[in-house]
Amino acid sequence: MVASIALPRLMRVGAGASRLLPEVLGQLGLSRPFVVTDPFLAGSGAVRTLTERLVAGGVTPQVFSETVPDPTVASVDAALAALEAGDYDCVVGFGGGSPMDTAKAVAVLARHGGPMRRYKAPHLQDEAGLPVIAIPTTAGTGSEATRFTIVTDEANDEKMLCIGLAYLPVAALVDYELTLTKPKRLTADTGIDALTHAIEAYVSRRSNLFSDGLALQAMGLIAPNLRRVWTDPGDRAAREAMMLGATQAGIAFSNSSVALVHGMSRPIGAHFHVAHGLSNAMLLPAVTAFSAPSASDRYAACARAMGLKVGSGDESAARALVDELRALNDDLDVPSPREYGLDAGKWEALIPTMAEQALASGSPGNNPKVPTAEEIAALYREVWAG
Repeated sequence: MVASIALPRLMRVGAGASRLLPEVLGQLGLSRPFVVTDPFLAGSGAVRTLTERLVAGGVTPQVFSETVPDPTVASVDAALAALEAGDYDCVVGFGGGSPMDTAKAVAVLARHGGPMRRYKAPHLQDEAGLPVIAIPTTAGTGSEATRFTIVTDEANDEKMLCIGLAYLPVAALVDYELTLTKPKRLTADTGIDALTHAIEAYVSRRSNLFSDGLALQAMGLIAPNLRRVWTDPGDRAAREAMMLGATQAGIAFSNSSVALVHGMSRPIGAHFHVAHGLSNAMLLPAVTAFSAPSASDRYAACARAMGLKVGSGDESAARALVDELRALNDDLDVPSPREYGLDAGKWEALIPTMAEQALASGSPGNNPKVPTAEEIAALYREVWAG
């Protein structure tokens, strides 16, 4: 099998990488950036710092700061309207997954038109939109290096997965210093999100030697450092490891795939508005326990890459991985859906719909054990109970 590999044209990785935005724009021949970010970053002064550096370099940006968590069709349309009111030659996504996903969607719609629903998988959007430069501020989604974006259709509470080279940023500026002030809950949820990306990329039926190496490296960086950044948010060495691991995990799953955890996670986010990383964390131990017997060697390799103490044999190592994921959730105060306060009756009533939407996304088909709708429903019930 020939692996299809795609990466950003330029990457700058390390402390202060975000300060190189004017230089990178110049290298790419771009000069009229439309910056997409969120209200928190706009209010914190981080956006002002970014734009002042651009202005000092002779570039006048326009900022759209009204993105929302888990971007919706309406929020993307609002950003598109702001972009179309001016004359811009690129889009800068500055923030976590939501600003970056919004930036990717806007870049495609600006050149190819809407509605957003027509870009939903299995549609493949390889024809380029406006160039996207991604600057992540969380160590989680890996969106700065992936050929995916996700937009929620609020008309039917569906998270639409959109795929194609058009969503792959032309440049990524990966600056771990931007994560030093992130709160504990966000640090934990985005960190487990990144770990999920690495594990699913490695165990996926679409894995390959290229993605395998990056996924294993990502696990080796994330696993020893996630508790450290939870305990001490200012731990620079741990923050740096987490940021690099998240980007490597993003590259890995972008060139492999995600699997059942993500397939089940998207409907939880769409119907209950649970943050993506948190819904992944709720699901990861149970889904891993369900899947591991079908690929014990792959899950055992994950355990070893994470530095876990494992017994002899792959099955023992895979069990150690499941135990560690449960312990990680306990240590990072990850709630079950019930503990999070979701409505029990609504959860049970929506299980058939969520199972159907999970399967329709295609991600469960990449899982080592491809589930039936009934098995997905059983997993939703198991996760509810904690």
